[in-house]
Amino acid sequence: MQWPSSTRRNAEIARNCPSVRRMAAKSARLRRCSSSTMGKHRLVVAPGIRTHFATTSCNDHLLQATSMRDTSFRLDKKVAVVCGAASGIGAAVARGFGARGARVVCLDLNEEAAREVAKAIRDTGGEASSSPLDIRDSGAVGRSFGRTTEQHDHIDIVVSTPSVNVRKTVLDYAPEELDRVIDVNLKGTFNVLQAAGRIMAAQRCGSIIAYSSIRALVVEPGQGVYAATKAGIVQLVRALAAELGPSGVRVNAIAPGVVDTPLTEPIKRNEGWYEAYADRNALGRWARVEEMVGPAVFLASEAASYVTGAVLFVDGGWTAIDGRFSPPGI
Repeated sequence: MQWPSSTRRNAEIARNCPSVRRMAAKSARLRRCSSSTMGKHRLVVAPGIRTHFATTSCNDHLLQATSMRDTSFRLDKKVAVVCGAASGIGAAVARGFGARGARVVCLDLNEEAAREVAKAIRDTGGEASSSPLDIRDSGAVGRSFGRTTEQHDHIDIVVSTPSVNVRKTVLDYAPEELDRVIDVNLKGTFNVLQAAGRIMAAQRCGSIIAYSSIRALVVEPGQGVYAATKAGIVQLVRALAAELGPSGVRVNAIAPGVVDTPLTEPIKRNEGWYEAYADRNALGRWARVEEMVGPAVFLASEAASYVTGAVLFVDGGWTAIDGRFSPPGI
């Protein structure tokens, strides 16, 4: 019998991807258990269909037991590379991944700070290492990811967080300022996506996450160039998701709202500006960097196995509310 091409492709992915193999083994164990009985109630299992019991009481017990054993959001033994891990969102994501069992590789231009984040992960019982990396250097990104692959045999997760911003109107932008923002935000992210994509396409599994921003969707005076780079990241993510989907690789973006990070330090120093941004979203406050961890864990984990090409807005409801705010001096 000749199987459909999609079936053959999925079988090939299952043979090559450690995460999928673990899921397949779990499913096989469940099927083996389907011939057993629980008291007077027989377990009924149909291939590809949710397991159910003949009685409500037994089903309740199964759901309770399943929820207690659910590891969909765990990252145990997954190799996670976090670019921009020295501070802000990147550092929080690296620590969050480590707390959930991942082997974290902390990469950043600030080598000393990245080393401290890796040490903090190890001090709490996790596994982590660190290396310097300038994501603007495509060759350096490729070599760094290559070394990680040699050391761990594969890469399961890659996250890109670095960004810079020059808050000026389009008419006031200097050419060197334009180059700086584009080189880090757009070209740097492109380098990470490309290097990660090449490795994961070859191993036929993996999850890539790039941090965009609400500015990919909404903009204000003085944010034009930054917004353009963040919108560009979204389109790169969508294109790469389409290109790598047949290889079993997922690619997604996270779009934060206002988050308390070193990047937003100039805003925090201006009380009126800070309060205006807090009032602008539905929750009436800024986000903490720790609140960026959960979305990343979801997209990196098997819980998001059918999620690719998506943009997850984590903005406190900012994009759900109409309005316009002009920052002071703009």
